[in-house]
Parts: sequence; C-alpha cells; structure tokens
Amino acid sequence: MENKEAYKTHFKNLEEMGKSVGKELGISNWIEISQEKINLFAKITEDEQWIHIDKEKSDKHSPYKTTIAHGFMILSLASRFSYDTVTIGSVKMGVNYGVDRVRFTSATPSGGMVRGIVSLLEFEPKPGGAKYKLGITVELKGQEKPVCVAETLATVSYTHLTLPTSDL
Repeated sequence: MENKEAYKTHFKNLEEMGKSVGKELGISNWIEISQEKINLFAKITEDEQWIHIDKEKSDKHSPYKTTIAHGFMILSLASRFSYDTVTIGSVKMGVNYGVDRVRFTSATPSGGMVRGIVSLLEFEPKPGGAKYKLGITVELKGQEKPVCVAETLATVSYTHLTLPTSDL
C-alpha cells in the first residue's frame, strides 16, 4: 500500500457521502513523528514513561531500541487524517462522537513517518445531518504491518449540531 499516492474525496453533500459505505475515501500525506512531538505529547498528557522520552535508556533497555510514540498520540491523529482525506461541501459543523474500536498493532519509533488510510464503514442520516463511522488504518513508512487500526465516529450537521441522544 505504501506506493499509493495521497488523495482526498470531496462529497457535495451528505446524501452523496452515504452512497460510499464500504469504500476507501482517501490516503493522507506522510507525517513525521519526531521526538519533539513525542516529548510534547508526553508533557501534555503527563505520560512521561521512559520508553517515550528517554533515548539513552530506550536504546539500551527497550525492545524497540529507540523511543516510541504513545499509542494515544497516534490515535489523536485520526482527526487530522479525516480532514486530510474527506471533505463534505454542505456541512457547516462536525464533532467527534467517539471511538468504537482501536488496536495498536505495532510501535511507532521516534522519527517514523505515518499516514492514514480512511474508509467509510457506516453512515446514518439524522435530521439536519448525519452520523458516520470511519475506518482509519495508520501505516508506518517502510513497514507492512499498520501501527494503529481504529473505527471513529463523527456527527455532522447542515446548520447547528444536534447530538443523537438515543445512543447515549
């Protein structure tokens, strides 16, 4: 998959998007996961475990022989990958609604390059908008096995946002 170029799908409206369930919608550009970004994420989340921030100790004692990104750091890029791969012309507003499934299938070493492959898994029209589920596979450049596989949910609307209360 690594040889495929980045691309994006643009939908004129939600009705058009709803016809793409089961299809790949886009591939983001590569993003470097630098040690500086890992350190910032560690500080913000207060998860400063040595395997993420101590290069010298990781070189000696980690099974990866280097520092690695937090799994949740990689997951936090899901919104970025979504914005990079899908646009909907008539939508005014959208919010993350949740995550149904996440697996961190491999480590992301400091300095690694990742990108997201985004597919539409489910689509449910709602009054004034829709709720949908995206499948996001995060690839690490130079490695066949993905580093993260997730199913994310979003709610979008044409005007103002109305969260579906029946699912809460």
